[in-house]
Amino acid sequence: MPVSNKTRTLRLCLFAVIYFLQGGVMTYLSAFNTLYLRSFDISFSLIGIVAGIAMIPFILKIFIGLLSDRVNLFNRGHRKPYIILGILLQSLAFLLLTVCKPDSQFGLYIGAMVLVALGMSTYDTTTDGLSIDTTSRQDRGLVQGLMVGGRAISVVITAVLMGIFAHAGNWNAIFYMVSALGLLALVFAFLVEENKERPAETEFSGAAFSAFKDKSLLLFILMGFVYPLALYSTEGMISPYLNEALGVSLEQVGLYTGVYGIGTFFGALFGGPLMKRIKERASLISALVITTLVTLLLAVAPSAAFMWVVVFLFGVAFGFYSTAYFAMGMEFSDPRIAAFMFSVIMAVGNFAIAAGSALAGGLVDAVGFRPMFFIFAAVHVCVLPIIFGVFKFHRQKSAAAV
Repeated sequence: MPVSNKTRTLRLCLFAVIYFLQGGVMTYLSAFNTLYLRSFDISFSLIGIVAGIAMIPFILKIFIGLLSDRVNLFNRGHRKPYIILGILLQSLAFLLLTVCKPDSQFGLYIGAMVLVALGMSTYDTTTDGLSIDTTSRQDRGLVQGLMVGGRAISVVITAVLMGIFAHAGNWNAIFYMVSALGLLALVFAFLVEENKERPAETEFSGAAFSAFKDKSLLLFILMGFVYPLALYSTEGMISPYLNEALGVSLEQVGLYTGVYGIGTFFGALFGGPLMKRIKERASLISALVITTLVTLLLAVAPSAAFMWVVVFLFGVAFGFYSTAYFAMGMEFSDPRIAAFMFSVIMAVGNFAIAAGSALAGGLVDAVGFRPMFFIFAAVHVCVLPIIFGVFKFHRQKSAAAV
């Protein structure tokens, strides 16, 4: 059935807005959650453990994907009802954060953070499933660019606001703001129409699970573990590095995070078109090289002024990599179990992020920020042979299919 321009536009807007919402959540989780907990004198090691626990729903999101592929919820569709429920749960969880104090109600704080993660993993997984269900191959770069770009613009805006609120000690304003962002996403979620019944070629089938025997897919999943282990752990420690090692105020940390978001936006904006020109392998290798070099720059940054450039470049690398990696993930996802396969790819990365968060916290407490950045730069280098392996087996598979 042909898709009208209005339907296509609404879906593209939904994808951008959902990731704009996600950007606000990720800005808090990656840049301000550590600062918030440090204001209660909680150690980096304990903060790393908290971050790891909060990542559990993202690791378990594969079951949400499988449920979405199989169950037409309330007979309203395989994606849309889950998206709406996830947004509502996340918004309520952020409201809960306004009434609990980490120093005296630590268990409640962790519980609220787990609910935030569960809500986001629900709408994130099913939005990815909807994007795979409804996006043609030639539009995958565009869709991923909108998603990564929408999230990046959100980082720019919300980071500045969060920095202002944090500097004033008004942390509840941050929680209310993120909760309110869910209302905008809900509007588009209700406007977008979803077919209640799936086409025969995309109906759930157990035979599709044989795709996990593919060597190129397995190596791609391995790459999706090692790269985020270092990438997201480095990202999560930039804000406390600026604040505690370089003496940058919380308000200015928000501005640095905004610059990072601008870099991510440009990485996403040009990532899709560039990927079309130089193809997936060259895109991933380029992003890896840039990320490695910028992580090394973090380790040797002589001043806070120099960090403006470093943070921007790190954002560019992050946006470029995300666009290329997620578009490649869509390529690997079988439409019969699209949400499940894509969620597996993402869940492996989230497991790496959880492990990396605890590792990063321990490394900072043990050896300091700069040695930690050197270690993560070395981890990035280990990804290069994995990328070559992914595309070697992918070419062999394509040649055998001809």
